[in-house]
Amino acid sequence: MRTILTLSPHLDDAVFSVGPLLAELAANARLIVATAFTKSVANPEGFALACQLDKGLPASVDYMEIRRKEDFGSLDILGVEGVHGLFAEAPHRGYQAVKDLFGPILPTDEIGAGLREWLVGLTDSFNPDVILLPFGIGNHVDHQWVRMVAEASIPKRFPLVFFKDQPYAEKSRNTSIQNPAGDASLGRRLHAPFTSVSLAWALLAAEAYLTQVPFQFGGVQEMKRVLSSAWGKNLPLYTTAENPGLIEFLGEPIPF
Repeated sequence: MRTILTLSPHLDDAVFSVGPLLAELAANARLIVATAFTKSVANPEGFALACQLDKGLPASVDYMEIRRKEDFGSLDILGVEGVHGLFAEAPHRGYQAVKDLFGPILPTDEIGAGLREWLVGLTDSFNPDVILLPFGIGNHVDHQWVRMVAEASIPKRFPLVFFKDQPYAEKSRNTSIQNPAGDASLGRRLHAPFTSVSLAWALLAAEAYLTQVPFQFGGVQEMKRVLSSAWGKNLPLYTTAENPGLIEFLGEPIPF
């Protein structure tokens, strides 16, 4: 059985971005979703606290503990293993406003060394056949970090396959959100098909992020509309790997 490691910056990014693909792959492979930024921070203040209050949660609760439980529930629906990194989200690392989250990485943000050690440890532990990771559309600093460190530090023997960050990519059709590098920079564009059954499971898994769906989409029905549109019938993927081998995708070889 092949092993596929999926890197997710936040507790929802992988499912929102490639939920149907996760459902398909989990049927015939060992699939791990490793989320980097999941650490609880006691007594948040300022912008960090605002990012909790705007989800309708009081200051007294452990916001990230709630989100970690949501993530395990979502991944259980898909039959996927979950691993949580011990890194704090950007609002706890000096980013003080929404606009800062989608701008340059701060020179004071020194998360890179720890993130590098964690990612290399994941590859050593799981020895994956393929690593899925976010493209970085939207330029969120946490997404930038995951892609940048993965490309720089993960050994070349592990093929990297990039997915479009959702809902940022879908929103970019009507906003100024830009693809930071351009599709062409990632070489081959691939299409991963999925069944209507996998789509249904993916939407159910996305719905499990109860604190995030109302804030990100305005509600469950709009989430289903946005993500169904974003996923289409064949999820687009990108790779720079020249000879990455094959993934068995429900018995059908798909070049990755």
